Amino acid sequence: MSAPQLAGWQHIYSGKVRDLYAPADENPVTAGDDVVLVVASDRISAYDHVLATGIPDKGRILTQLSLWWFEQLDVPNHVLGSTVADGVPAEVAGRAMICKKLRMFPVECIARGYLTGSGLLEYRQTQTVCGLPLPAGLTDGSRLERPIFTPSAKAEVGEHDENVTFAAVVDTVGANHAASLQALTLKIYARAEQIARARGIILADTKVEFGIDSATGTITLGDEVLTPDSSRFWDADQWAPGRTQPSFDKQYVRDWLTGAESGWDKSSDAPPPALPDAVVERTRGRYVEAYEKLTGRTFV
Repeated sequence: MSAPQLAGWQHIYSGKVRDLYAPADENPVTAGDDVVLVVASDRISAYDHVLATGIPDKGRILTQLSLWWFEQLDVPNHVLGSTVADGVPAEVAGRAMICKKLRMFPVECIARGYLTGSGLLEYRQTQTVCGLPLPAGLTDGSRLERPIFTPSAKAEVGEHDENVTFAAVVDTVGANHAASLQALTLKIYARAEQIARARGIILADTKVEFGIDSATGTITLGDEVLTPDSSRFWDADQWAPGRTQPSFDKQYVRDWLTGAESGWDKSSDAPPPALPDAVVERTRGRYVEAYEKLTGRTFV
């Protein structure tokens, strides 16, 4: 799924899910402005591969959910507009945002309120996560005494992010910026965890990204925020520490790829096979369910 050509915009970058565009000279709305058009595609990635099969409406869900969360958070964000009237091309309306161009920090800012994923793997080896000691006896899905900041170093497309210590973040961005990134990440997690819990959803962890607004010098929230691609959302009624928790994300995709039916060996260099229709439909359903449970809105 290649990035679409958009009149008035020049494609400059494609990530696993998003395509970025800069204003072209003939753009009547944003020419000369320090902005970028962020378009969320329906691409889906798993095990560091972008799959050949997309999930219909995924990009729209990610964009609309991010916009909703930006409104709930008392944190500066990069969104300038999201409608055709704002200058978004009609063919990507609903899945695109016009945003401030930020000088992004080379750090994935992660807050964890529960132990799972890569944090659980490290804990089982050292009883720490990103160098932070944790109590003995925790298991998959255990709630932590207090949320923790567990950053990672950004990886190139196709590579895996590497968990790092807070000291490593200080070395990368400086002590003042590191402290600000930690405080903002934990502030966002605390607010979002409260909102999600009131709707019957557990926010186990979340990844956010920040950059500097060159015009003001303000640390600003960028990219997406609190979507099933960047966060682990669990059904509170089904939470049971000691096992893998059912999640509102691409778990159906991961399970199928690693199951016998796919015939794919994730340790090989071979690309993953195309997803069957049933897996695509169930995955789309979980994304829609997450959007509707969190926002209280019906996804159309």
